[in-house]
Amino acid sequence: MSETTIGVIGGSGLYEMEGLEQVERIRIDTPFGAPSDEYVTGVLNGVRMVFLPRHGRGHRLLPSEVNYRANIYGMKTLGVERIISVSAVGSLKDAIAPGHIVIPDQFYDRTRGLRNDTFFGDGIVAHAGFADPVCGDLSEILYAAARKAGATTHMGGTYICMEGPAFSTRAESFSYLAMGASVIGMTNLTEAKLAREAEICYGIIALSTDYDCWHDSHDDVTIEAIIEIIHQNVAMAKTIIRHAVTEIGAERSCSCGSAMQYAVITDRAVISEEVRLRLAPIVGKYL
Repeated sequence: MSETTIGVIGGSGLYEMEGLEQVERIRIDTPFGAPSDEYVTGVLNGVRMVFLPRHGRGHRLLPSEVNYRANIYGMKTLGVERIISVSAVGSLKDAIAPGHIVIPDQFYDRTRGLRNDTFFGDGIVAHAGFADPVCGDLSEILYAAARKAGATTHMGGTYICMEGPAFSTRAESFSYLAMGASVIGMTNLTEAKLAREAEICYGIIALSTDYDCWHDSHDDVTIEAIIEIIHQNVAMAKTIIRHAVTEIGAERSCSCGSAMQYAVITDRAVISEEVRLRLAPIVGKYL
């Protein structure tokens, strides 16, 4: 069995992948509260996998209510080194039609400061580098896996992360279009920030479900249309993950695993034992 442990964060269905063996359900308590749900672990093609439904089973949590810190912290304590995020997005480009796959490589933040998107503060200060917010190596693997699965796939692009839960106004949608962004969603930026602090590779399989409300030849986004497309894409997402797993080696050659090496600027002498214990899985090796 490969020494790699891969985490998958997504919606309902992804923790029920065909071929997953040695399935176990694990509930974790973290210093940051409870994760969205229990983690489902198993082995797929010789690789250990950890699945978590972002919004909880049955989709109970708004994007602003998701405990992102607990979710990523739990992944880290379970030995996850790479996270594949699967999420629905709206398209901001003609070429990205509903049903297409996008592997974004940049973000623009339109959240409102309501989310806890860092493990730091409360006695310790760190500044993570975030110019390139996703793992390039993992993104290349996901792109190749999506192409191999037969999906129409777009590599790169900016993901607008909005607060929600309401969809965009038409004026907002046109402003994002003018910026040249590719897709819009409500979750991935927060996960990416915390994954970087936890030194976990993070890559996105973004499932285009609609044209937001900017496209004059398509109906405005509706939840009915989104759900229909999501159901169609669950099987494709599973196939992409299955192909990606076979391409991910045990050793990482990217810089994600040492992203926080010089990030903590607090004098080690003034960091309390409580803080050290809380952050031991995250940056303990640097404290």
